[in-house]
Amino acid sequence: MNIKLNSVLVSDQGKALEFYTEVLGFVKKEDIPMGDFRWLTVVSPDGPEDLELVLEPNENPAAKAYQKALYDAGIPLTAFSYDDIHGECQRLMGRGVSFLSGPTEMGTVTVATFDDTCGNLIQVYQV
Repeated sequence: MNIKLNSVLVSDQGKALEFYTEVLGFVKKEDIPMGDFRWLTVVSPDGPEDLELVLEPNENPAAKAYQKALYDAGIPLTAFSYDDIHGECQRLMGRGVSFLSGPTEMGTVTVATFDDTCGNLIQVYQV
C-alpha cells in the first residue's frame, strides 16, 4: 500500500496555491478545472513526485465546521518534516508567515506551528 494523495482543506484555492508554492516552496503538479473549483495538487521539491498534497476546497459545511473546530482548538491539520527547523522557521518568518509557536523542543522532536492563511494550522517538525 502507498499513500499518493493527502488533502488539505483550504478556504481559497488560488490563495492556497500561492502560499504553498511561493511561500512554503511546494511545486504545482496538477491544476485541472472542475466547475467552480479545480483539482489542484502540489508536491514537495524534496520528496517523491507521486506523493501529492491536494488543495481541497472546504465548500462542504461539514468540512468548514471540521476545519474551524481544529483551528479554534489549536490543532494542526497536518505536519511537514524539515532537516533544519530553525533555519526553515527563520526563512518562513522572513516571508511573512505567522507562527503561533516557534521552534520548541519536545523530547527528541522540535516543533513549530503556523497559520497557512487558508484556515489551517500547520505543524513543522524536526526529529
